[in-house]
Amino acid sequence: MEALIPVINKLQDVFNTVGTDIIQLPQIVVVGTQSSGKSSVLESLVGRDILPRGTGIVTRRPLILQLVHVDPEDCKKTTEENGNVSVQFSSCIDGEEWGKFLHTKNKIFTDFDEIRQEIEAETERISGNNKGISDESIHLKIFSPNVVNLTLVDLPGITKPKDIEIQIRELIFKFISNPNSIILAVTAANTDLATSEALKVAREVDPDGRRTLAVVTKLDLMDAGTDAMDVLMGRVIPVKLGIIGVVNRSQLDINQKKLVADAIRDEHAFLQKKYPSLANRNGTKYLARTLNRLLMHHIRDCLPELKTRINVLAAQYQSLLNSYGEPVGDQSATLLQLITKFAAEYCRTIEGTAKYIETAELCGGARICYIFHETFGRTLESVDPLGGLTTIDVLTAIRNATGPRPALFVPEVSFELLVKRQVKRLEDPSLRCVELVHEEMQRIIQHCSNYSTQELLRFPKLHDAIVEVVTSLLRKRLPVTNEMVHNLVAIELAYINTKHPDFADACGLMNNNIEEQRRNRMRTDLPAAVPRDKFLKGPGGPPHTDPSAPSSELTKAAAGGPASEQTEGGTGTWRGMLKKGDESAAMQPPFPSSPLKGQAVNLLDVPVPVSRKLTAREQRDCEVIERLIKSYFLIVRKNIQDSVPKAVMHFLVNHVKDCLQSELVGQLYKSALLNDLLTESEDMAQRRNEAADMLKVTHPSCVRRRLKIMSGISHRRRYISSALFLGQDIGFDVTK
Repeated sequence: MEALIPVINKLQDVFNTVGTDIIQLPQIVVVGTQSSGKSSVLESLVGRDILPRGTGIVTRRPLILQLVHVDPEDCKKTTEENGNVSVQFSSCIDGEEWGKFLHTKNKIFTDFDEIRQEIEAETERISGNNKGISDESIHLKIFSPNVVNLTLVDLPGITKPKDIEIQIRELIFKFISNPNSIILAVTAANTDLATSEALKVAREVDPDGRRTLAVVTKLDLMDAGTDAMDVLMGRVIPVKLGIIGVVNRSQLDINQKKLVADAIRDEHAFLQKKYPSLANRNGTKYLARTLNRLLMHHIRDCLPELKTRINVLAAQYQSLLNSYGEPVGDQSATLLQLITKFAAEYCRTIEGTAKYIETAELCGGARICYIFHETFGRTLESVDPLGGLTTIDVLTAIRNATGPRPALFVPEVSFELLVKRQVKRLEDPSLRCVELVHEEMQRIIQHCSNYSTQELLRFPKLHDAIVEVVTSLLRKRLPVTNEMVHNLVAIELAYINTKHPDFADACGLMNNNIEEQRRNRMRTDLPAAVPRDKFLKGPGGPPHTDPSAPSSELTKAAAGGPASEQTEGGTGTWRGMLKKGDESAAMQPPFPSSPLKGQAVNLLDVPVPVSRKLTAREQRDCEVIERLIKSYFLIVRKNIQDSVPKAVMHFLVNHVKDCLQSELVGQLYKSALLNDLLTESEDMAQRRNEAADMLKVTHPSCVRRRLKIMSGISHRRRYISSALFLGQDIGFDVTK
């Protein structure tokens, strides 16, 4: 079981190397107020002066102190490899004790004064020299034959100034909130234990006291006539893991360079004299053994959960290591493999057979389909066949198409002119459809880079080059596709096919409806005294009257009444408009800019009414043209809605799919570009090494070896635990 602590230390080193706290490891956290004797307790456990001292707040960064027991027979150096403790003989270390910092890599410190100076320098490097607090830990490992295997965390002492108290409390809670930690609450004997700040803080995260051990320091400084018997027996404040009393070195002893070993002997003599019945359950040696036992048992209790967590981490880091890939061997094969994989994944994303299917939104071929049939289709359906076209526009086009002669029939030129104008409106939505598909094919590049071909992240220059080649290919195909879509609309404008089957059927049905409506009006409006055959007599009879005129007007014309005057002077003809304009001018005072009498009249000065009531024939002609436009527009819109997606697929999507790999190979597969394209990012090698280290220490085989060690010495642990409970002296070194 002793080997479990070095394994936890190794895990802690690796996690700290990668700069993350992904797993909560068992460790002992030392908590106490300022000047409560925390540093003296830690130095007593180490047996050396290693911690900075001074006035005010000295400990300003967490110090993770790992004590590693080594064999005292020879000068040996303990290293952990693959979770095993292996011993390597080294002649470069003078003495039996030395230290190592995690931030100084493999540098060995045999002078403990240098260790103290390095702690001070590292503290000022991060926290500055203005008494600031930092949560970045300093990691120190001490190798000695005089220590037991322990992992301790020294934190800044609790103090009262408000500006710094909150920071210190947040830092303390960050460590003691770990459910796998043991809290070592340090309190001075010359203070009231019931109001101990250390115990108060410990109870906030450990109300049951299952992982709190109390240490009472400065037993020799209590007032005369008092003792700590009730405190040490747990009668004042009960603590489940126990209360241990120790005697620290005084400031005078520290100034006089009194050795820790001498202080431990004096402490033993003091306990034998002052507390003879409790001497074997107090003191620094007993504290060290108790902490070692508690930590090992705590690790044993946490081991099942720890094992499960480590197995999960091992799988995650194995997957992460696989994503980083192996170091590049054959550059040509690697480059060709990456290009081929990207091109295949790009095509599969369009076809919908990609390995990584997006669930949050449509992408790839599915989004292109949505653009064709939802976005583009609905946009075309929302285009009004007669949008932007008023009845006056239609009437004006009819008149302009007849020239100076009045028309007997609706001119076809006006229909072609107007229908082309409406069909032209379909071009902008079609070009916008091409643009949306082009944007989606650009997005597919990023999708493949992020989800499908993570190997490209190893080579940022290759990734950028592939993106540039694909973007260039899409950019080249965009004008070609736009030109084809423009031609599709131009083809529809080039020839208005009035013989189209759908259009011919619509015209026939429309003519029948109009004729039926005309007959109904005439049958309803004509008086019974006028025979219909006489009124519509042919060339040999009376003058032929326009059958499309309203029935009342036709009746008046036949009777010689004022209908002719209405026709002559109404607003239905240009002559009537001019005549009405003259009458209006006669009724109103002349304008200041009116021409003088006898001068030529400018017709452009005659005001033409903007809106007026249409005659029956004009209304009929406009209605015919509008219906024809709508019928033909629907035919063209159906053709455009079908042909534009086909053109986009052929000229853009399918062309890119077919030519992508050959384009990538032609642009990138060159011997002169291999070294540059396959250059890894600066931190990729470091990430691979860190992932390999994490995988090495979190591999399940490492955990199984530890479990085998624990089960092999379970009987021995029971003996040691019984001996410690009975107070027997089994020696300071319990690791043999």
